[in-house]
This record gives sequence, C-alpha cells and structure tokens, in this order.
Amino acid sequence: MKAILLTVLVAVGPVPSAAPAEAPQLRVLAAASLTEVFPRIDGRPAYSFGGSNQLAFQLRQGAPADLFASASPEYTQSLFRDGLVERPVTFASNRLVLVVPKQNPAGIGSVFDLRRKDVKLVIGGPRVPIGTYTREVLRRLGLSSVLSKVVSQEPDVKGIVGKVGLGQADAGFVYSTDYRTATDRLLPIAIPAWAQPKVRYEIAVISRSTHKAAARAWIARLRGARAKRLLGTAGFGLR
Repeated sequence: MKAILLTVLVAVGPVPSAAPAEAPQLRVLAAASLTEVFPRIDGRPAYSFGGSNQLAFQLRQGAPADLFASASPEYTQSLFRDGLVERPVTFASNRLVLVVPKQNPAGIGSVFDLRRKDVKLVIGGPRVPIGTYTREVLRRLGLSSVLSKVVSQEPDVKGIVGKVGLGQADAGFVYSTDYRTATDRLLPIAIPAWAQPKVRYEIAVISRSTHKAAARAWIARLRGARAKRLLGTAGFGLR
C-alpha cells in the first residue's frame, strides 16, 4: 500500500501553493502641483489631479478613492474632523514664485512692478490653495490692490501655468515646482522670503477605502528615502 501511495504522489507531483493575491490598484486624489512627481514615485495607482478644494468636495460627495493628497492642510484637516479621512500626514512643502512669459512683454523685473505697470494678472481662485496662498503673499507685500488687475482666476495651478505660458497674461503666481516644469515657457520673479506663506502638503487615507492597509503602506513609501529623493529633485521641501 505504501508503495502504491508513493507512486501516486510521484506521478501527481507536488501540490502547487496558492498564488499570492495581487496588490490592489489604489485610487489617489492629489493636488495638481503633484501631477509630475507622483507618477515618478509610483506609476501603479490610478491618479486624479486637480484643485485640492474641488477634490475635497468630490470626496464629500462620495467619490471613490483610497488616498487624498492636498496642497493645503485646510482640506485634509477638515475632512479628518468630519471623520472622512484618517489622521493626515505631512510629507512635503513648497514655495511661491511669480512667473512671466519667456519674452516678458510687460517688462516685469520685480513683484512690486505689478503695482507700477499696467499688467494682466492671472491667479488661482479664492478657494484653491494656490489662490489662497497668493492672496496671503499680496497682503504681506502690501500689494492687495493689484487684485484689480486680475483677468482670470483658475481652478488649479496648471491653469495659471498654461495661460501665462501662452502669453494670455503678463504674470501669475504659481508654486516653484510648477515653474520648474515649464522653464521653456516661463521666467521666474522671486518673492521675498519674508512674504512666503507656509505651503504644507498633507496626505490621508480615506475612511471608506476598501484597501486601507495598502493605502497606509503607500504613505509609508511616500515618506521613504526614494520618494523623498524624487520630491527633492522636483523642488519640493521635505518633511
């Protein structure tokens, strides 16, 4: 009998182990200023980039997602208070810069030229983080009056880059990281360090996510050495 069983086992061969479960594809809602760097950090998630305020609104309306990365703590913290996301984690910072078209037809050499010259200015809307930060910068510089020269208020920073790059405006306020993605079209005008707002990026796991363990692991990788290197190369400050 033993010989028969051994013959059968040899003929059948070893029983294959169960195949490991595939990692889920995470759905990540992220600020528009992260459009270039997040796919470099990890190309596997399904990304949706946009204004942080609009993404937060979509989450409140039930949009399916696993992670939310905001260019302002205002939105992640509000969602956390309402139990819609887990405790947010800070992972990067940024700075603002005034950009002008490469040809600089308005001859802007300083942020204070916005007050002295007849210019067309494009900024972010009042609720999108880049718009909020821009208004803070203008207040600190004593330049709030130049808001009268605004010809367009964009829903995210990419809209500002696009309009200034195409020459549809003489100047616009963007993140320094977004300027770095468009150096062929734009010139930077520095903003004094004392007028810079604190631009802090936060990320959080969405409470209704069905892949929370994978989402938490993704945040851990975002705070790892490789991701930090890529964020730093893109011009983000590190936390």
